[in-house]
Amino acid sequence: MDEKNPNHTEQSDQYEKICYICRRTESKAGPMINMPGGMCLCHDCMQKSFDSVLNSGLDFSKIQNMPYMNMNLNDFTNLNIPKAEIPQKQKIKKKTAQEKPALNIRDIPAPHKIKASLDQYVIGQEQAKKVFSVAVYNHYKRVLARENRRESDDVQIEKSNILMIGPTGSGKTYLVKTLAKLLDVPLAIADATALTEAGYIGDDIESVVSKLLAAAGNDVERAERGIIFIDEIDKIAKKKETTTRDVSGESVQQELLKLLEGSLVEVPVGSNQKNALSPMATVNTDQILFICGGAFPDLERIIRERLNQSSSIGFGSELKDKYDNDPDILTHVTNEDLRKFGMIPEFLGRMPIVVTLRKLTEPMLVEILKTPKNAILKQYIKLLELDEVKLVFEDEALEWIASEALKRDTGARALRAILEEFMLDIMYEVPKDPGIGTVVITRSYLEKNGGPRIEMRH
Repeated sequence: MDEKNPNHTEQSDQYEKICYICRRTESKAGPMINMPGGMCLCHDCMQKSFDSVLNSGLDFSKIQNMPYMNMNLNDFTNLNIPKAEIPQKQKIKKKTAQEKPALNIRDIPAPHKIKASLDQYVIGQEQAKKVFSVAVYNHYKRVLARENRRESDDVQIEKSNILMIGPTGSGKTYLVKTLAKLLDVPLAIADATALTEAGYIGDDIESVVSKLLAAAGNDVERAERGIIFIDEIDKIAKKKETTTRDVSGESVQQELLKLLEGSLVEVPVGSNQKNALSPMATVNTDQILFICGGAFPDLERIIRERLNQSSSIGFGSELKDKYDNDPDILTHVTNEDLRKFGMIPEFLGRMPIVVTLRKLTEPMLVEILKTPKNAILKQYIKLLELDEVKLVFEDEALEWIASEALKRDTGARALRAILEEFMLDIMYEVPKDPGIGTVVITRSYLEKNGGPRIEMRH
């Protein structure tokens, strides 16, 4: 044990040694030879090094100042040579038998508890939260059941991935982030627009698994219980009337099939590109929950066309414009609509759960402003509290902000943009005057008919 660092032996037992030349781990290259300065070499690289030197005709006996040439290489550990710091990304945590699983059957919260936790952060979208809660609960029950399954068990529960459809700013990404935080599982968020078929410029499909491994601290066992969220999935729809190879559309859908179904994938550790210098790790995607989300902007028109075709002449017919202004038109989506949009049937078959999110209404936007645990108004109130100033928003001002956000048609994202615009002057001017005690945001200030109401300290 190193006298200066008593935990040195304990730390080194947790990680595999990596060859300084070929970058292979000890589990792949075999036992390592310890070199001065904390370097390790595998036997293959050491032999190749000696062979290249000997083949060049170099005579070691004629070289002066070579005190270590007659020593056993393993004796280098006894020398008083300072150890080199190895970057964290080269360390791979070993699986130890003593480590207990992060989840067990009793620790998985029931669906109603998962939904109650989501309610504190996400406003509205009741059906989506309900579907999410049940899907995640069943998924992790399946993961633990497979780990503890007996040989006599003849029923194997299949994986149920989730496809989320909803307009921009309706909370798709926020819902997944909140869910991963509540369950304390690693989460990787990938953008489908950057994915291309293997061999082309862009990210390969395996890069999404590599991101999850990095989020799990390079712990393969923890990564295999994580969640991968692929955003903008509608951007890889099959291109219509194209004569060139669709390397960022249909081809990406086809390559995603093996990950969604469950397969062994070799991914680089500490990098998103495969090369000779990156150690590789094998990840089984069978127990990873995949959630794909997208706005599908043209899907509403496809659904309306299908629904309007069912109208006929007579007393039992439906009006042609019945679905033109239906805010919940996405709830009528079918696999046929998604296929017409450009998603291949094999991909849809591996996404059995389809969740639709509603477009946000004005009352929902008002609630988003003030109710969630991390609400935007609460953030600004906290900022001014640090200056010992009380910030108050009138109800009419909140309604004006919500109606203005609806006009911008970017969902909840518009709320922060509007607030940043109107709070800029307040955040700039308030710290100038230590006598200000309260700032009240009024509707007239937002409509630029006056300023905020200022109340001085007593």
